[in-house]
Amino acid sequence: MSNKAKGAKKKADDPRQVVANNKRARHDFVIEDVFEAGIVLSGTEVKALRMGRASLVDGYVAIDHDEAWLENVHIPEYFQGTWNNHTPKRKRKLLLHRDEIDRLGVKSREKGHTIVPLRLYFLDGRAKVEIALARGKKEYDKRQTLREKQDMREAQRAIRQKELLS
Repeated sequence: MSNKAKGAKKKADDPRQVVANNKRARHDFVIEDVFEAGIVLSGTEVKALRMGRASLVDGYVAIDHDEAWLENVHIPEYFQGTWNNHTPKRKRKLLLHRDEIDRLGVKSREKGHTIVPLRLYFLDGRAKVEIALARGKKEYDKRQTLREKQDMREAQRAIRQKELLS
């Protein structure tokens, strides 16, 4: 079975319907801890998400008055919505356990730490967001990561080429 077939089978077994990924977060941050949180959404936001439209690029999570809020995440207006359509970049409350909010709040106050959204998806009909406690990478860390990925790709390419020749 090839690597592509394994990946396709893995995605088919996954019950999550991914709406948006934040690839930039994994490039800019070192991910330390990952949490899954529910989101409080309005009806038109859910419909816009079901159409597969959202952007997590500039998003972050803020802890305010012992509540977690997802900020700066763009969910465009539902084009069939009426006068009660939502605003695209409003604050959205996250549903987490009290101990998770406390742990995130303490860690996010440390220097260099932040909370970023990684993925937005539907799980059993409910909108969820995968958030991560992350530490910012320095520029040289980013270059090192890119170099390592490139070296891995070249090694895989060489192994495949050797297998084809033998």
